[in-house]
Amino acid sequence: MSSSPSPPLVELHDVTKAYTEGDAVREVLTGATLTLRRGEFVVLLGRSGSGKSTLLNLISGIDLPTRGSVRVEGRELDKLSERERTLLRRERVGFVFQAFNLLPTLTVEENVRLPLELTGKSGAAADARVRELLGKVGLGSREQSFPDRLSGGEQQRVAVARALAHAPPLLLADEPTGNLDEQTGRQVLELLEGLIRRDNACAFVVSHDPGLAARADRAFVLEAGRLIERQVRT
Repeated sequence: MSSSPSPPLVELHDVTKAYTEGDAVREVLTGATLTLRRGEFVVLLGRSGSGKSTLLNLISGIDLPTRGSVRVEGRELDKLSERERTLLRRERVGFVFQAFNLLPTLTVEENVRLPLELTGKSGAAADARVRELLGKVGLGSREQSFPDRLSGGEQQRVAVARALAHAPPLLLADEPTGNLDEQTGRQVLELLEGLIRRDNACAFVVSHDPGLAARADRAFVLEAGRLIERQVRT
């Protein structure tokens, strides 16, 4: 007997997001429906300005839909207070950004430790988690380095370790290879995918690179505000 699918981690139902610009209303997303589960590596493709970052903001609760519903682990985000959404992001979501967003005054070790401290985790277990992740991303010897001493690929590997430090079930990555050369970008994606599979988490990766769909479990494209699922190779 085959095992039943895991419960939905993220559910979007008929989500529309519109912005008012002067006297005009512009819909960035129209009727988007999506379900994400643990263990999945899902890619979202689309041109710059197509609404990809808007969709990430809706999934993370940074923004709220104009119509429709967004649920994370069964919790409808527009029913939560702003503080509750902030805590949900802090505890249950990891972020990887194109621009790395490492804190320049903190060492590599301190950057990776930060999400653990924000969720109240410290001591030997936190130390071991930081060492483990830095070892996994190949930076165990750079713990005391500052970000400006690292290459772009090394900085992005630190960003991946930081995003996964508190073992969030959901990882959101916004153009994580946009500032990297092709080879380094491929290495970062392989690393990210491997860590997600190991931890049975879900990665939702936004990109403008159509080649990324080849490594995804599922791929979607945003066209004219519509979220469309694309066939991926098996």
